[in-house]
Amino acid sequence: MSKDERYDVVVIGGGPNGMTTAAYLAKSRLNVCVLEERVECGGACETVEPIPGVRIYPHAMLMYAAPAPGFQQLELHKYGFRMIWNPIDMMASLAAGSTTTQGVVPITQKDMMGFAKLGGLLGQPPFTRDLMRATFWCPPHPPEVEVTDDNVPYMQVYKQYQPDVVTPELREWTMFDLMDEYLESEPFKVTMAFAAWASGAAGHWEGVAIPALLCVQLLILPNTGKLSIPRGGLHGYFHAIHRCAVANGATVRTSCPVEEIIVNDGRAVGVRLRETSALGGRKIWADKAVIAAVDYRQTFFDMVGKQHLDPGFLQKVKDISLKNGTLYVSTLHTKRPLQWKPRFKAMVDSGTGVSGPFSVPSGGVYPSDSRELYYENVADCDARKTNPTLPPEKLMWFLTPSQAFNPSDCQSKYANGHISAAFEVNVPVPEYHVQGPDAMCRSKPEIDAYMRKAFGQAFDGTDDDNIIHHWSATGYEVEFRNSGLIGGTWCGSRHCSDQSWTQRPIPELARYRTPIDGLYTCHQTTGHPGGLCLMAIPYNLMHILIEDRIAEPGNWWYPSPWYIPQQGKTSAVPYGAGGGK
Repeated sequence: MSKDERYDVVVIGGGPNGMTTAAYLAKSRLNVCVLEERVECGGACETVEPIPGVRIYPHAMLMYAAPAPGFQQLELHKYGFRMIWNPIDMMASLAAGSTTTQGVVPITQKDMMGFAKLGGLLGQPPFTRDLMRATFWCPPHPPEVEVTDDNVPYMQVYKQYQPDVVTPELREWTMFDLMDEYLESEPFKVTMAFAAWASGAAGHWEGVAIPALLCVQLLILPNTGKLSIPRGGLHGYFHAIHRCAVANGATVRTSCPVEEIIVNDGRAVGVRLRETSALGGRKIWADKAVIAAVDYRQTFFDMVGKQHLDPGFLQKVKDISLKNGTLYVSTLHTKRPLQWKPRFKAMVDSGTGVSGPFSVPSGGVYPSDSRELYYENVADCDARKTNPTLPPEKLMWFLTPSQAFNPSDCQSKYANGHISAAFEVNVPVPEYHVQGPDAMCRSKPEIDAYMRKAFGQAFDGTDDDNIIHHWSATGYEVEFRNSGLIGGTWCGSRHCSDQSWTQRPIPELARYRTPIDGLYTCHQTTGHPGGLCLMAIPYNLMHILIEDRIAEPGNWWYPSPWYIPQQGKTSAVPYGAGGGK
């Protein structure tokens, strides 16, 4: 009997994108196999335990997915998904002010109203969910459709609900341009721009003003201004996706790295596993499609091979930009809890700056004095491409909101000391570091000490006498642990006007198809929207798989209202629901 196996669809990579795609396809009654290189699935949605009883989140830790159709379509509540409704009122927290080197700068009424207006909260009725879905949960238009202000989904939503936001310049602006129009406090603008930079798009990139702002607002506005995270963190969320896929019949195989995507006559027909895999070089055949939920380099240079691809296409793939930085993530285990320095007393007095029995400081960006300081940090990351050179008092960092965690989590309460939420700092992508991809690893003790000095500008308790452990992850360590995180970040690759939507990451891959028939991509480095919008790429990909007659979902499926079918293809709009075949 042959060792080979045969399925309708083979999915390479068992991270959140690959597993969600498998869940969608399995629910569409297809026979699906997921192949994961590591000993467990989950990708960046992982929890690690550096010492017994301490759970930390080195990658994805906040929920950017609240508007996703997948919660309903995949019925994740049936498979254990639960939100920890222990929310911090982020709008109230924002109102406490922005943290600068001089202390807390209050946010004005114009700031709050502008922020709310751009997020759809002032519409009658509020249109926040529609705006988020239009921006991220909608596939790019077909190549024959010229993209204009009249058919860009988020522009359509604004025209319907908040037409005064629409201007001829809106799609050309940076996020700073947008904020200069609607907000007034410089520290608040800088806080938002830095948060966007750490979330995928950035405050200084042209042509992505609305996506950049909304990738920050995704954290809070769809939850009526409340910030919470799934029970068990993002790994708990992933367990629900995994259970959904398996319950609908998907086969999941771990410790099964793929050596080759088998291409016959220009069509992907299966994969060959490495000899070192748990299945020892076995071939897994795919009758309908192979879907690569791994980064573009592994997909095209390692698994497909240049003999099957046009040199011009390969050069475009090589030129895909990773210039959005990566994150250096630190979690501190301390004897005494961290505390805001006296000049940040307003953060505590607001009632939102602390949480839990030990008054764990809330999340925030520091220092947010000016955009000039923001640009100094951008230059240190993107221009110098070396270890941090700014003095610690100028380093910008983001503290993830500890209040979002369950009170029983160690980020809020730990019996043997105190565990901080994660501190995140933008640093160069490992591949671009002038001293080599492992340069930061070689200097970790010095960099960790530098980071603690930077955090100590705002907090008491970062001195060596109070530190029990400093757990940190460089971009290179992230890649080494999880090879799908090319660039050392969950965000993946640059999000800007030349790689946005119908261009991302290159036009030939924008709608998740590849030059190889039957081969599709489903990874943050190869598709819109990338970044942190969970279940967005799989949902968008489903439209394309329906167009190509690979998937035929049941009546549980509904497409994006802003989706435009490709000419000559099967519409992803179900027959009788305004579309047709």
